[in-house]
Amino acid sequence: MNSFDWLSHMGIPQVDNFDIVEIKFKGGRKEYFRNVDYLTLHTGDPVVVDVPNGHHIGYVSLQGELVRLQMQKRKVRDDDNITRIYRVATQKDMEKWEESRNREIPTLYRCKQIVDEYKLQMKMSDVEYQADNSKATFYYSAEDRVDFRELIKALAGEFKIRVEMKQISLRQEAGRLGGIGVCGRELCCSTWLVDFKNVTTSAARYQNLSLNPGKLSGQCGRLKCCLNYELDTYMDAIKDIPQVEKPLQTESGPAKLQKTDIFRKLMWFSYNNDNDWHNISCDRVREIQALNEQGIKVFNLQVDKSTDMVDLAAQSTRELELLDKKFSKKKKKKKTKNRPQGENPVADTAPKAAQPSKPGPPKAQQGRPQPGKPQNRQNVSSGAAPQPKAQEIKATERPEAKEGIEHRKKKNKNRNRPKPGPNQAAGPKPENQSNKPTEVKQEGNRKFPPRRNQGPNNGGNE
Repeated sequence: MNSFDWLSHMGIPQVDNFDIVEIKFKGGRKEYFRNVDYLTLHTGDPVVVDVPNGHHIGYVSLQGELVRLQMQKRKVRDDDNITRIYRVATQKDMEKWEESRNREIPTLYRCKQIVDEYKLQMKMSDVEYQADNSKATFYYSAEDRVDFRELIKALAGEFKIRVEMKQISLRQEAGRLGGIGVCGRELCCSTWLVDFKNVTTSAARYQNLSLNPGKLSGQCGRLKCCLNYELDTYMDAIKDIPQVEKPLQTESGPAKLQKTDIFRKLMWFSYNNDNDWHNISCDRVREIQALNEQGIKVFNLQVDKSTDMVDLAAQSTRELELLDKKFSKKKKKKKTKNRPQGENPVADTAPKAAQPSKPGPPKAQQGRPQPGKPQNRQNVSSGAAPQPKAQEIKATERPEAKEGIEHRKKKNKNRNRPKPGPNQAAGPKPENQSNKPTEVKQEGNRKFPPRRNQGPNNGGNE
C-alpha cells in the first residue's frame, strides 16, 4: 500500500493533482493545456500558452477534476499532444496582445473587399490574431466548397503575416459573434454549448408548437438548439396519449382533434370544424374509439346515449335546487339572528289599524272648519252628519285671495313676454299697463325755476 492509498483509507482529503487546465480564447473557443510548473491559477487569470509556431494568451475557465469530465465528454485524450502553460501573463504581454487585437477589425474589412474582387462565394465572419503577432486565422462560412488558394496569397502579401483559413458552420458563426437570445440570456452557443446536434421540425411538432419560422429560428438562421432540451420529456409523456388518425363519430357530427395537452392528458375536439372546442380525457377518447370500431356512434363526446344526457341534466338541475335551498335557509337564519332580544315577531306583522292613534283635537272642535284650510275631508269617527258643499267656504272665493291670484298671473305673464331689443320696433302695449302718457325728458327742454329778482320773461338784470 502506497502513501496515497493509505491517506484515502484514513479518510484524509487529498490535494487535486490533475494538472490539465481548460483555457478559453476569443469567440468561446476552449482548449486544454498542461500545468507542468504547478502554477497557482484562478478562474479568469490570463496565461501564456504554447501553440504551434509561437505562443498565445487565453483565460483560465476551468481546472481540477471537472476538466477531466469535460475532456471525457468532448473525447479529448490525455496524451503528449497537450501542450504546456508557460506563465501567467505579465503587463508587457497584455500590451503586445492588445496591439495585435487592434488590427483585427481593419483586417476583416479589407479581407471582405478582396473576397469581392475575386468574386468568391464565401462569407468572412471573424479574424483572430495570435498574441505574438505571427499568425492570423480567418473564419468564413460557405455553402459549397471554395478554392481560396489565390485568396491566401493575396492576404499574405497584403498583411505580411502567415494566414490560416478555417471554415465554420452558421451555428459556430453565431457563437463567435455572440448576442442575446429571446429568453434574455446570452446565446448558449457562445457560452457553454459545444456540440451542435441536428434540430428538426418534428421536435416542434411533438411539443405542440406552431411551425412559424420567425419564432423557431435563432440568430444563426437555423432552428433553435433549445428545441432539443425538453424533447425527451415530451417523448416520454406522449406514450400515454392515444393516436387519433381520423375523426370520432358521434350523433352530433364528426369530432376532429384540434389540440392536445400532453401533461394534463386532455384533448380538445370540435364538431364539424366549429369554433367551439370540447375537452375530454384520454381515457374517454379510447372508449369512443373502441365503440366506433364496433360501428356504434355515441350521442356526444361526454355521454354514450341520450338517456344519459337527460340524467346528467336532471342531476345538474337537482344540484342547483339544493344550492338555492341552502342559501335561502342561510338568509332566514341571518334575519332571526339580527333581531334584538325582547322583540315580539308577531307584533311586527300586526296591522297598522290596531296601533293606538295619535291624540287629536276634541270631538267638539272636529266639525268646525279651521281658517285658511279647505275642509274637504269628513270625520267619520265623530258621527256628525256631513255638511252640504254649498255651505263650505273655499279659500279661493274670498275677495282678497282672488286679487292675489290675478296679480300673480299678470306678473308671470309679463315675465315670460320677450323684451324688445334696441333695433326692434316697439309693439303694442300690454293690457296690464296703465294708459297714462309717459313723459319723455329731453335735455334741451328743461325748465329751470326763475331767479329771485328776475321774472319769467326778463332775461337781463334789473
